[in-house]
Amino acid sequence: MKQLIPVEMIQSRIILIRDEKVLFDRDLAELYGVETRRLNEQVSRNIDRFPGDFMFLLTDDEFQNMKSHFAISSWGGTRKLPRVFTEQGIAMLSSVLYSSRAIQVNIAIMRAFVKMRQMLSTHKELKEKFEAMEKKYNRNFKVVFTAIKELMNPIVPEKKTKIGFKPPLKK
Repeated sequence: MKQLIPVEMIQSRIILIRDEKVLFDRDLAELYGVETRRLNEQVSRNIDRFPGDFMFLLTDDEFQNMKSHFAISSWGGTRKLPRVFTEQGIAMLSSVLYSSRAIQVNIAIMRAFVKMRQMLSTHKELKEKFEAMEKKYNRNFKVVFTAIKELMNPIVPEKKTKIGFKPPLKK
């Protein structure tokens, strides 16, 4: 069967907010092929199906942070704070959106979440194996392990100094 939406496209839209992997209401609406207000309308009509661990509204601070992070224009766009849905909330959406596309999109989204969990678990397993090897062979390969650790840590850029003319201080 032909895949409706590539898993990679869905994975690229999954973000981490409040230590939860979530999708925005507008992204889900686009995937389902409905307007964002229509999706939110259905959720509001069935709000009992969406407790706080299934779906939540972003706070104003979180939304402002997202706007600056993703360079979202302050003109136009959303007038309300967006809803975000966890994996369980997305599964619940299939019970309030009644189209065959919604069913297929839900299946694709669930596969994307499963694939992400598998990738994260593989990364964790590799880290644990690496740490075990480090303990066992630490004396012989200390330089190698140090280099690998440095490669595994994210690079924090140094604070840049401003470029330009600086007038001399007045005495």
